[in-house]
Amino acid sequence: MQKQISNLDKLTLSNDFLFKHVMLRKRICKHILEELLHTEIADITYLEAEQTIDVYPDSHGIRLDVRIADTANTHYNLEMQVKNPVNRATGKFLLPKRTRYYQAMLDTDMLQKGQDYDELSPTYIIFFCLFDFFQDSQRIYTFKKRCLENMNIELADEAVIMFLNTLGTKGDVSPDIQSLFDYINSNTITSNFTREVADTIVEIKNDKKVRDAYMTYEMRMKDLRDEAHAEGKAEGLAEGKAEGLAEGKAKEKTATAKRLLSMGLSVEDIAKATSLSVEQVEAIKAE
Repeated sequence: MQKQISNLDKLTLSNDFLFKHVMLRKRICKHILEELLHTEIADITYLEAEQTIDVYPDSHGIRLDVRIADTANTHYNLEMQVKNPVNRATGKFLLPKRTRYYQAMLDTDMLQKGQDYDELSPTYIIFFCLFDFFQDSQRIYTFKKRCLENMNIELADEAVIMFLNTLGTKGDVSPDIQSLFDYINSNTITSNFTREVADTIVEIKNDKKVRDAYMTYEMRMKDLRDEAHAEGKAEGLAEGKAEGLAEGKAKEKTATAKRLLSMGLSVEDIAKATSLSVEQVEAIKAE
């Protein structure tokens, strides 16, 4: 029990669990969006934190960190991304097509039967990345669809993808956003805003409901890991007789990872539970 409590105390803002709880503080989340987009937002509503969207029974579901709508009916999806996932089999990075899939699933979930396409809300999918995916040192990479023949022509579908590079050195961001990047990178407080974030994290970690939720989460993860490990081991050994022990062990880990993914556990926690790399779990998740 004590180990689980100390695990929570060690979490930083880059951890999914803590990131979600901090973003659930309306004042902080709203301020970040206003600073990023250089606009005033009257109010925000949480559609559901860590929402799973399965548009079709056989489709690949997605689990969102934080999904928000403002009073202008603009929708925001905020995600924390610690590692740069890659498909080891193909060597291709997964983030670009993941954003494509996220956008498609958000739109399909948003548009009800009988509604017109113009009723789709404007959307922002925002990834906080602790790495520079595009290796151009930009602090923010913002993507909208444009005509290749004339870049002044924008396809006004109101869908925006933003990659926030916390390591970036190019491009202007507000002082509060830069201080947030510094805080994510090194846990260093350099502004009143990051002081507020740090104080909020202390409050969250001292909240009995949050501590109980995290302890329950870790115990559930251990139970699921043990159960999935036992099932995966039997399955892996059976297949290993025909295909070799090494392949059987690999399939055992894959089966375990899939079961834990279906329960909504984070990629980082699954990697720890299965001894797979974060990149391998991301590849399994993208299948």
